[in-house]
Amino acid sequence: MKESSEKKINSTIVQQGNPVLREIALTVQKSEFGTKKLLDILDAMNTALNAEFDGVAIAAPQIGVSLRIFIVSKKAFVFVDNAETENDSNATKMPEKNMVCINPEIIKVSRKRVKVPEGCLSVRWYYGNTLRHEKATIRAYDENGKLFTYGGSGLIAQIFQHETDHLNGTLFIDHATEIAELSAEEIAEIEAKNKKG
Repeated sequence: MKESSEKKINSTIVQQGNPVLREIALTVQKSEFGTKKLLDILDAMNTALNAEFDGVAIAAPQIGVSLRIFIVSKKAFVFVDNAETENDSNATKMPEKNMVCINPEIIKVSRKRVKVPEGCLSVRWYYGNTLRHEKATIRAYDENGKLFTYGGSGLIAQIFQHETDHLNGTLFIDHATEIAELSAEEIAEIEAKNKKG
């Protein structure tokens, strides 16, 4: 059996200090959509994200790949379980899978900014407060190369801004205040939840 000459994409999350986290990520070319290479990158990103109980999104640079891609976990989306709004077609529903955003651009933000607590899987166990636009809209391509626009507020808007920062070589600690490390007990609790899957 012939061994593949292509390098396997690593699903390990790289940490602060790795130079890839400070690079401006490259645009994914249209010719790359649908390729095994792109699908392998998306698979590795999903694997890394899904392995982290407290992770809500991941950018390609976080697995060592300098491309303009991020994925938002389906668990980050608020779903409405109130019986009164169950049949409301305007109610936000949790998507069936993680949201893939390729070559994303933030095209609109609210004027209002809010101070929010924030952490990062690549700056493990540290949290701080960041100032983020309360609402944000992105335009991006999905894994099939289809262009879409999505607007969100609260956590979703925060994620769009945080992940776009990653694609531009910025970490949340570059502009966060009141940065603190979790206690050993808090870390142990999260690690135990990660092991449970």
